[in-house]
Amino acid sequence: MTDSGSRRGAAIDRETLWSDIMALGAITDPARPYTRRSFSPLFLEGRTWLRQRMHDASLVTHIDAAGNLIGRRDGRSPSAGVIAVGSHSDSVPSGGRFDGMAGVVGGIAIARALAEREAALAHALEIIDFLAEEPSEYGLSCVGSRGISGCLSQEHLALRNRQNETLEAALARVGGDPSRLGEALRTDIKAAFELHIEQGPVLEAEGIDIGVVTAIVGITRFEIEFQGTAGHAGTTPMGRRRDPLIAAARLIGWVRETAELFAARGSGHFVATVGVIEALPGASNVIAKSARIVIDARSEDGALMSEFRAALEAQSQAAAAAATVDRLAFRLLSDNQPAICDPRLREVLGLSAAELGYSCMAMASGAGHDMAFISRVAPASMVFIPCKGGRSHTPDEWASAPALAAGTEVILEAILRIDGVP
Repeated sequence: MTDSGSRRGAAIDRETLWSDIMALGAITDPARPYTRRSFSPLFLEGRTWLRQRMHDASLVTHIDAAGNLIGRRDGRSPSAGVIAVGSHSDSVPSGGRFDGMAGVVGGIAIARALAEREAALAHALEIIDFLAEEPSEYGLSCVGSRGISGCLSQEHLALRNRQNETLEAALARVGGDPSRLGEALRTDIKAAFELHIEQGPVLEAEGIDIGVVTAIVGITRFEIEFQGTAGHAGTTPMGRRRDPLIAAARLIGWVRETAELFAARGSGHFVATVGVIEALPGASNVIAKSARIVIDARSEDGALMSEFRAALEAQSQAAAAAATVDRLAFRLLSDNQPAICDPRLREVLGLSAAELGYSCMAMASGAGHDMAFISRVAPASMVFIPCKGGRSHTPDEWASAPALAAGTEVILEAILRIDGVP
């Protein structure tokens, strides 16, 4: 990994970048590091800190109607539009210091580098802390990026948390304005970048510095229920049992085997997981009456997902028949389409990595991100950096200081290329 900065001289201050991400991570619930949930007092404390760091980088800040914290630096040409860099500062419970935060702090480092060089971009530059990317206590993720892309609905605003507060009220509480939500919709962003840890093991295992994301997978979730006959575990003969868990077990094995086959096809990223298994009445000496499983499937290829869905539906019926039980339900819980990262931005990021001497590979994102929504209204892209052991959403989440700097420098170089700075 090279230690050089941008060839145009707007190098990233690596020590300040690292100091900033450690400082932001320290704003946490001490009993559950690293926890800074959206809409919480700690989240607002983190935003106060971020706002000050944006000011220090010569950015003018505001919170838009959808609750996104935005630091802006005007460009030379008002008609050129905006180059945006951002991610999120909220975390999952007992999460890490890099997921989301790397993208926000890295964006501020880019703004600081440009300010110190007094580089006058033609485009305006915006550093964005998107509101509530992680699933919030209102049951919704990517709140801020949904707002920017026009996907935050009145139905979403009516969602309530356990304290009966609506998302609409919470949005206003953190500085948004639900009554003017339409003003959050953006049509002026000409390029959007997000720096993120990979949250997987590939870059580290392959010894690659930079991952240029090809697509953010679509996520589809299925719920399947089987109905059998409850009975005594000791007195019901094996040949007379109608055990729905047998059908569930057959299907669970099929999901794993089929996902492996689909992944090996070469049609892009495909994974599937059975993360919920429920049997009722749930006693060790009772044959279950019903069994329920929930399947999470992810792919960057919509056609491949459609094929999996059709095969899953047929196989669930076959599993029920083989176990002499009924398939009570086959439900589609959610179905988000893949988001393709902009080909031009991917090319520029690859050229930028090569210019700076970093190794690079194309890869899909198996997790959801704000850029999936931003891609609906603007050319969007993502840069991945390696994380230790591929671990994320855990206090052990870790990326090295050189890796964080490398990803930030690649995005800075890409911005300068797009803007045409000589």
